Amino acid sequence: MNWDSITSRLLSLGEKPLTARDRGITAALLPLLAGDVPHPLAVRRFRALPTLSYDPGSPHTGVPAERDFGPHVDQTNYSVVVAEQVVVKWLTPPVPLPHPAPELLAHLVEAGFNDTAPPYAALTLFDKGRELLVALVTGYLPEARDGWEWCVDDAEADETAFAADLGRLTADLHLALSTYPAPTPASAGHSPGPSPAPSPTSSSGPSSASFPEGGEAGSQGGGLLARAEEALREALELTDGDDGRWLAAHAETLRAGLAPLATPARGTVTSAATGTAAGAATGTAAGALIRIHGDLHVGQILRWRDGYAVIDFDGNPTVAGAQPYQPAARDVAQLATSLEHVAQVAILRRGVPAGRATAWAARARALLLDAYRGRLAARGRPDLLDESLLRPFEIEQECRELIYAARHLPRWRYAPMGVLRTWYPEETP
Repeated sequence: MNWDSITSRLLSLGEKPLTARDRGITAALLPLLAGDVPHPLAVRRFRALPTLSYDPGSPHTGVPAERDFGPHVDQTNYSVVVAEQVVVKWLTPPVPLPHPAPELLAHLVEAGFNDTAPPYAALTLFDKGRELLVALVTGYLPEARDGWEWCVDDAEADETAFAADLGRLTADLHLALSTYPAPTPASAGHSPGPSPAPSPTSSSGPSSASFPEGGEAGSQGGGLLARAEEALREALELTDGDDGRWLAAHAETLRAGLAPLATPARGTVTSAATGTAAGAATGTAAGALIRIHGDLHVGQILRWRDGYAVIDFDGNPTVAGAQPYQPAARDVAQLATSLEHVAQVAILRRGVPAGRATAWAARARALLLDAYRGRLAARGRPDLLDESLLRPFEIEQECRELIYAARHLPRWRYAPMGVLRTWYPEETP
């Protein structure tokens, strides 16, 4: 299989996404990426690809063995594992540049952040005057399971040792992202990212490939408080039944909890890499703004043979126009609330007693935050975390979960409602 045959197939990806029927194309592509790539294709290399072995069991393909993750893994895109060493994620459909992943992956390599699937390359295609991101090539992590599996297991077993590892990993990620170049005035406030994608269909919780932050809650340009209040308004509007009545009864309490987001300071995006700073949108909370992950939850944390890895730097497919430079507390809050969602999954799916599960989540959250703070302090950057923003962002996150449930996955509503009822028991409406 040569460039001509591969290019012909790739040109049709917009109308005919790659599937298991295209066996052999992915494996044939990889060795070709090491050389010159003919127009209309282009490749951005982050590091050298490993040497791939060939599977004697598949001699008719003439390429290393490949497989997909199977129908049990819910994916927004289509991923193929080649020779048990490399994963090629085909974007379905290809996404116009700019897209956050290539730049972020390149920066993480440069910054020496290794707690992710090793980034190798990004393949793009020029079509009708646009450059489209076609595929991302990363390393395969043996025995990897996402947090909607391993973390629920730990909740059931009442194990919390993982939480400190996640806190340190998140701090290291933020330390690396804090050196991401600051935006120019022309680009500040714009978030290159994918178009809205289909909702997940996992039975126990959203998948690592597509678990969302929630529905669009308004433009970041109006400030963090306006965005959060809009999320609350939408959640109130979209949540019906007993849950809707409960939410309405607690609306003022929730709204009051968002108040710290109103700090009338002018945020600063600082880049240690360039030594420059750029003003961010007014009306945001005080403190450092960095390039955040933006969709950080346990489903994005793989536990694999050699530890933990954070994945999916594609941005949030369900939040259009979200500001990429935000307080690190937003990522931390989303990861922390996802632990509480895990507890709700364990209650519903595993029969874990509610009191034990929520106590587990509280301990895990505390360990995660302690480790995160400790790592930042040890690296001389405790300023990256504004503690006052954690609970407001957590409240906003639960509103977003309710919006997402109403729009895409009604059966997920039990998780954010369970968390909110834990925070605000009936005796304190």
